[in-house]
Amino acid sequence: MKPWRKHGLNTVKLSRVSPTDPAKRPAQRPAERPAKKKPASPRLDRTLVAETGLRLLNESGLEGLSLRRIAKELNVQAPALYWHFDSKQALLDEMATVMTRDLLTLADEIADETVHRSGNGPVAWDTLIGESMRHLRRALLRYRDGAKVYSGTRLTTTEHGAAQERALRVMTDAGFSPGAAARAWATAYSYTIGFVIEEQAVQPLPGERAPGYDPADRAARMAEHPLAAQVSADLFADYDTRFEEGLHTVIEGIRVTVLRT
Repeated sequence: MKPWRKHGLNTVKLSRVSPTDPAKRPAQRPAERPAKKKPASPRLDRTLVAETGLRLLNESGLEGLSLRRIAKELNVQAPALYWHFDSKQALLDEMATVMTRDLLTLADEIADETVHRSGNGPVAWDTLIGESMRHLRRALLRYRDGAKVYSGTRLTTTEHGAAQERALRVMTDAGFSPGAAARAWATAYSYTIGFVIEEQAVQPLPGERAPGYDPADRAARMAEHPLAAQVSADLFADYDTRFEEGLHTVIEGIRVTVLRT
């Protein structure tokens, strides 16, 4: 007799099959794989969103950056970000604040190693401005359109207050009034921001050159204007040297104008 097995209310007939004969072995259903879990979304806060925006800058630039693009990168829905930022400008303000935190990490080193002279000598206000602006430029150049992001923004915390207080103290001890110190710093800052905006229009990232800014091509196109053609390399090359030259000019201008007022 053939064996029968009860299965609930139904009877299921089991045929006799040789277990050693694969051709006659009944087909087995493949084991079901567990459903893939979606990666967990990170816990959102303003800093995480701003840091992600800075990271994406080097891929898309400022114009290509959006809250929707950041949301996709973070694996969340775009409305989740609007709890933290109600506009792109609010996002840029927070991104500038994150960039400022990076700048502040070296503020103490600048004060201790390059500003204060050994012994009881005077504090070098010009060294303070020079080193601070060089560090600012380096920080901005880390990001595509970094200077555009940083300019015109309103910092969302007062973390920078201690470094600003220290800088003003150095300058007032050197003979500036508080107002003159603030104007001098703003002049050097504006020079640095403007310089880097122009620099990044030509070289969006170090080692990268935007189309249309090749000095040799420009010189050839301007051949009928010999002096204009001659300065092509001065306008669109050697940004390190040009920045230092301009920064020296600004500092010496502050020395003979703002400091003496």
